Amino acid sequence: MDHIAGLCCVKCEKTFSREDVEYVCPECGDEGILDVIYDYDRIASDFNRENLAQDPRRNIWRYEKLLPIQPGTPHPPLSIGWTPLYRSLRLGKHFGLKSLYLKDDGRNPTASLKDRASAVGVCQALSQKRPMISTASTGNAASSLAGICASVGLECVIFVPESAPPAKISQLLVFGAKVFAVKGTYDDAFDLCLRACAEYGWYCRNTGYNPYMAEGKKTVSLEICEGLEFDVPDWILVSAGDGCITDGVGKGLWDLKSLGFIDRLPRIAAVQSNESAAIYNAWKAGTEKIEPVKATTLADSISVNMPRDGVKALRAVRKTNGVMVTVEDEAILSAGRLLGKMAGVFAEPAGAAPLAGMISLMDQGTITPEDRVALIVSGNGLKDAAGASRGAGEPVQVQPNGSDLESALQSVGLIS
Repeated sequence: MDHIAGLCCVKCEKTFSREDVEYVCPECGDEGILDVIYDYDRIASDFNRENLAQDPRRNIWRYEKLLPIQPGTPHPPLSIGWTPLYRSLRLGKHFGLKSLYLKDDGRNPTASLKDRASAVGVCQALSQKRPMISTASTGNAASSLAGICASVGLECVIFVPESAPPAKISQLLVFGAKVFAVKGTYDDAFDLCLRACAEYGWYCRNTGYNPYMAEGKKTVSLEICEGLEFDVPDWILVSAGDGCITDGVGKGLWDLKSLGFIDRLPRIAAVQSNESAAIYNAWKAGTEKIEPVKATTLADSISVNMPRDGVKALRAVRKTNGVMVTVEDEAILSAGRLLGKMAGVFAEPAGAAPLAGMISLMDQGTITPEDRVALIVSGNGLKDAAGASRGAGEPVQVQPNGSDLESALQSVGLIS
């Protein structure tokens, strides 16, 4: 990995070699989240737009020179990344937008963007010959890790809060993971996972602790830019829980600009539920000091009391001259119904939050009709079907006879 120049602590700003640290800054402890620093001059010597266009791989490994993978490490066999980027004409027209794109990451193998990070985590564990890998999650990171581990035969241990959606728990069990439902919050599960990894020598995949997870997640912004032939949008909107995806989106954009692939940075809009708004509160206050909240949002994937990657998320937003916005849970549910009805994309609540944020920012005049906008749909609605379909209505009951059918059709306005 000679393309990595080191890892820099976001708190004390000291830089360490990758051989000297594993997860966090040795001087700042768990608050010393590290950022991977690349040697862009070395990377640019054999990685450019021309040879990228000739790469036949349609997955995240086409960006391997921008990933922290040891040479020779086998890749998981699942097809991760290169998810569809739709130009949604109908939904864009509904909002009067010139160009609206949807990055449908629910099409990843385990139906969420988290597969991108888990793939990098599994590669790290394999290269270090670790006997086990573990993570704490509200569901998506856990199921992505379990599925990718199953594909390579690596054992994994998962800690989830007991409130995690049943569909996500089912995925974990089907993939053969050892699952522990923690009688507490995501934050409780996170801390228990850290303790277990330290005590038993397991590799820790936790986002906001393992610096390499954002590197996997950044491939979503690399794909958006490449999918638009590097004619970048004005805005990229992403939901934010612990902040790692926001950080990753910003990191990917910075990589591309540093290498000369793009000439400007799209503005990042990070969207939080107002029922889980710890990062937004710090952004609004103009600080990097993040205070915990009591998260109660129904969008479980972004329900976090104390975001672990909040500082890097704030910096990504500010570095791109972006914004943060909060939305009500009902607005998230309404956005999910719009995505389904007008774009044919079924999103879990966290995946619909960017559309809710876009609507709010258009109402404020921050996003204008002339802007080109890309929304990241981070997870499929089947991950939390009960949450995603809340408020969508019920089917019309009908008897198997013609007269009852006529009345039923009249009741929904299909005939007069």
